[in-house]
Amino acid sequence: MLNRIVLIGRLTKDPESSYTPNGIALAKFRIAVDRPTKNAETGEKETDFIDIVAWRRTAEFVTQYITKGRLVAVEGRLQIRNFVGQDGQRRYFTEVVADNVQGLDRPRDTEGASAVASYGGQEQGGGYVPQPAGAAAGAPRSHAAAAGPAASDLDENDPFADE
Repeated sequence: MLNRIVLIGRLTKDPESSYTPNGIALAKFRIAVDRPTKNAETGEKETDFIDIVAWRRTAEFVTQYITKGRLVAVEGRLQIRNFVGQDGQRRYFTEVVADNVQGLDRPRDTEGASAVASYGGQEQGGGYVPQPAGAAAGAPRSHAAAAGPAASDLDENDPFADE
């Protein structure tokens, strides 16, 4: 069986970042992806808004380098969660759990444009870790994660929580 998804779209707002009680980084964001066809009735292009969840290094990368309006490529798996709402009705929530996120354009502001992470970085175990300009290809890098507030709406059944 195979559950893989690749999307290219623009962030609708800045990512929301948090940490689990165990200190694991989490980033949530939404991307807008245009459909290849137009609406038959209105003739307008339609857009899908897709929720993305990133964990660990991928979440840290997204939080640090990806902002509203940026064009990104997201690779991951589709996940459908369900829960019972306060009204007793079962609700379904569809999202993409990102294994890899890459910025495909430069930041819009010129401040920090020299440190664009989507160029010159190296992929490392489920996330994209930036490599500073001029750094040696095999040189070690540190990527410190500061402890942050606990996320209250985490999926406790995350299969990667113990990594």
